[in-house]
Amino acid sequence: MRVLFWGTPDFAVPSLQAILGEGHEVVGAVTQPDRPAGRGQSLRESHIKQVAREEDIPVLQPEKARGDEFLAQIRALNPDISVVIAYGQILKQEVLNLPQYGSINAHASLLPQLRGAAPINWAIVRGHTETGVTIIRMNEQMDAGPIILQLAEPIGPEETASDLRMRLSEISAQALVEALTLIDNGAAEEKQQDESAVTFAPRIEREHARIDWQADAAGIANLMRGMDAVPGAWTTHRDGEIKLFRPLIVDRSFDGDPGTIVETRETDPAEGFIVACGSGALAIREVQPPGKRRMLAADWLRGRAASVGERLGA
Repeated sequence: MRVLFWGTPDFAVPSLQAILGEGHEVVGAVTQPDRPAGRGQSLRESHIKQVAREEDIPVLQPEKARGDEFLAQIRALNPDISVVIAYGQILKQEVLNLPQYGSINAHASLLPQLRGAAPINWAIVRGHTETGVTIIRMNEQMDAGPIILQLAEPIGPEETASDLRMRLSEISAQALVEALTLIDNGAAEEKQQDESAVTFAPRIEREHARIDWQADAAGIANLMRGMDAVPGAWTTHRDGEIKLFRPLIVDRSFDGDPGTIVETRETDPAEGFIVACGSGALAIREVQPPGKRRMLAADWLRGRAASVGERLGA
């Protein structure tokens, strides 16, 4: 099939590579414009643009993927189908309908659960034990089109959003290739989503990652795992803020108000330090102090950075 590929971050790269590997002709790649990045704020190409250039695929980078001029550009590529994964803009119906077989999208959840920008993060934060990838036929409503294919995937008890993201990027590639085969063979069966079962996964804002120590240990651990590595679950400490990672629920009881450091393990990187929660306690094994790199909590403690009795988030 002649595929017009839409994507921007590294998450979309395995899908583009898999489609090429299956022998489909990628007639163009639509990706976000180059953006300033890094300390020098020099323009940086998207991951998809980099791969497309290596494969001699024409690249389109509209500020807004709409309008007569842009439609003429993609019409000239004569695609059979558009494949969209983590592109970064909502597409108009006239754009979605332009190819002969319309447009399909890979979404990193088991739709209709977790429609929206951050399904991987929220699946972990909300304590889900299973997620997956859904291929849908796109319409103008966000993640609401009929389902073509779903692949389920378990979430490990200590798995972070970063870990899960890597796995789901590969599973998305597999699912898209399977969906293209079904469509090409006229064997795709589309099922409408159950609107009564819809949940949402909004874009992550800074306040979403703030730790509420009044919550139970399991809920706080899910938050830390779901916000790892970006933006990082954070709390206040002394005169600043600190990000906390790699939580471990501690099967022991401690006295202390929620947020209080009740034990430190400078010589034991397996636990780092233990914080009382609204219910239960958590061992924190990695931290990122303000302006510094992420490090073992045990290394941070050796610099007298915290002590028993201090209260985080106060």
